Amino acid sequence: MRNQIEGFGTAFWRVLPQLVAALVFVAVMWVVIRLVQWIVPRSLKKARMRRALRDVVIMLLTVGLWLFTALIAITIAFPTVTPGRALAALGVGGVAIGFAFKDVFENFLAGILLLIREPFSVEDYIECEGIDGQVENITIRDTHVRQTDGQLVVAPNAMFFKNPVTIRTSTGLRRTTVICGVAYGEDVDHCRTVITAAVREVDSVRDDVRDVQIFAQEFADSSINFEITWWTGSKPVDIRRSRDKVVAAVKRALDDAGIEIPFPYQTLTFKEPLTILQQTKDGDRAGPG
Repeated sequence: MRNQIEGFGTAFWRVLPQLVAALVFVAVMWVVIRLVQWIVPRSLKKARMRRALRDVVIMLLTVGLWLFTALIAITIAFPTVTPGRALAALGVGGVAIGFAFKDVFENFLAGILLLIREPFSVEDYIECEGIDGQVENITIRDTHVRQTDGQLVVAPNAMFFKNPVTIRTSTGLRRTTVICGVAYGEDVDHCRTVITAAVREVDSVRDDVRDVQIFAQEFADSSINFEITWWTGSKPVDIRRSRDKVVAAVKRALDDAGIEIPFPYQTLTFKEPLTILQQTKDGDRAGPG
């Protein structure tokens, strides 16, 4: 036992200079990596590279430098271990780690692809698998979405990569539609003219880009329904604000023109004649009238 301890001590003192050299090398590489992380982003920014792509380049460069540092440090500390053997050992270990952390690496790779392709960016409004809101941050692993009710959802990147994503603000304009009914006794062409003029007067309606569209849509139970379609801002609040103004303007215009917006009507039909009782002045019921 004593001989073994003495052997361990002798071996430690023998490899101590090599360990110190390996640590010095790691310290030097740490300084180099910090310089790279400071210089490269500024250079890429001057080259007008997208921020998401810059983050991916910096991350891959940092991972590659640290892998190189680890291989060389192992070789310095243990000369019998060649870089090829160290790389093979890391490869076997990487396979085992990959199986153990499959979901983590899936989200990691999905994050890299999302940042490179950038189908959506920060401040975009998106909808995916029931998540509907504004993108606040995109990281390598997950995406932060602030829903319209104020709640923050942190979702894995793999979900956005594997499922369809609706990007509501991919352009500055979106189309919105409301339905308005008028009574059957009204003139359809006149109603269409009144509604069109009212919608075009709303300031949030972008009829300078896309024209307003008014179509008689269907014969409903109590009304003839018009489909009113126009273009406005693409944010959810733009849609709600513009719809509010259009509904108010159309209601006001129809009222001013004397056009009826009907309540639901119901017609009751009876197979047998009904007996109608009349009430006398004294409060007694008389016979059928």
